[in-house]
Amino acid sequence: MKALGFDFGQTLAELDFDFLRRRLLERGAAFDPQAAAAKSPLAWQIYGAKKSEGHAAAWLGMIEAQLTSGGVPAERAVELGAWLWEEQPKKNLWRKPIAGMIDLVRELKLARVPIAIISNSEGHLAELIDELDWASAFDVVVDSGRIGIDKPDPRIFAHTCAALGVEAPQLLHVGDAWEADVQGALGASASAVWFDPGHAARSLPPRAYGAANAAELREVLARLGFLS
Repeated sequence: MKALGFDFGQTLAELDFDFLRRRLLERGAAFDPQAAAAKSPLAWQIYGAKKSEGHAAAWLGMIEAQLTSGGVPAERAVELGAWLWEEQPKKNLWRKPIAGMIDLVRELKLARVPIAIISNSEGHLAELIDELDWASAFDVVVDSGRIGIDKPDPRIFAHTCAALGVEAPQLLHVGDAWEADVQGALGASASAVWFDPGHAARSLPPRAYGAANAAELREVLARLGFLS
């Protein structure tokens, strides 16, 4: 393996609940970010259950659950969720860096590792990467909303490999979603790191590794020869 792919949401950056609170205030809606964050796993379960309906439906189901967990009435959550979806291309809610991850990516970049972002997103992820001042850390940003292919479809990994100039078995993909990231990468003949605090509770298949945070991921990457 000699190249890396990273999912974006919940791997490099997470939902910024305080930013969400400020956005909702623009529409006169009160929102408790701490309460919503505490119940976030339930919202992500809804996202997983709706993924077969497409990215937009899953996103809306998840964000409506986040809003109601934060105290927004259910009927208002539907209205505000639709507004936030329309605003997402220019005011992306996933902008809070996950501790240590971009520093690790920059270290890998200095080690001359080819690096891509591979994300199921809305077509404007490259602009958000620019806004965060992260663009120089990545060789390629592969946004499903721009190329019309979602993970776990193996074609999105093949597209990334072609852009990086590597073969699929040379790619290691890091992501939090079991189906989209881990099974998707393995199904494309790449390898995967499941970036999830519960990784140790699951028996991982061949070519799959686990990491709960940036420090654990660095250990995995060092063991695989990406870093010394």
